[in-house]
Amino acid sequence: MASKKLADSTLYHVSPKGFWKKFRDATVVNPEISSGLPIPSLNRYPQPASRPEHYSTPATKASDPAQNPYWKRDVRRAFPKLSVVTQTELSAFLLQTPEEPAQIPGPGSKAADTSITPASELPEAVSLTQAISTVASRGKIFSESSLPPKLPTPYPRWTPTYSEDAPHDPDSYFPMKLVH
Repeated sequence: MASKKLADSTLYHVSPKGFWKKFRDATVVNPEISSGLPIPSLNRYPQPASRPEHYSTPATKASDPAQNPYWKRDVRRAFPKLSVVTQTELSAFLLQTPEEPAQIPGPGSKAADTSITPASELPEAVSLTQAISTVASRGKIFSESSLPPKLPTPYPRWTPTYSEDAPHDPDSYFPMKLVH
């Protein structure tokens, strides 16, 4: 006797019994086809939710309410921190700047004069108006070649420019213009 090598479509599916089997056989076009309802005990083993142990969420730093306050998680109120420069700090910074911008040496060159002035060697406190007048007396601060810095804008202003027209019949009315 040959062993059964064919796949049985009804092997793992529920099949009706009694009256409903006769009713199904009479009304169905192909009575050999499966019902499509899997037998739960044979379809998946082990069955879902049949394991005796229960899943427990592993403890993390975020799951500890004492170490995870709401204000650290609230991104709606994560405002940028402001930096404050006082007038005396600004005047000291203005007076510290050299007349000519120093050239930054390349990564391979060895420059001896690349030190930063420590805070102890900064000039004494001068009023901001005196510092501005001192810097302005040195000469023209901004020119055509050295402009003042601009505020960074995340999205530059869009200026429309016309592109070459799409291919179309030159004698037909074509109101569409391509802009990029």
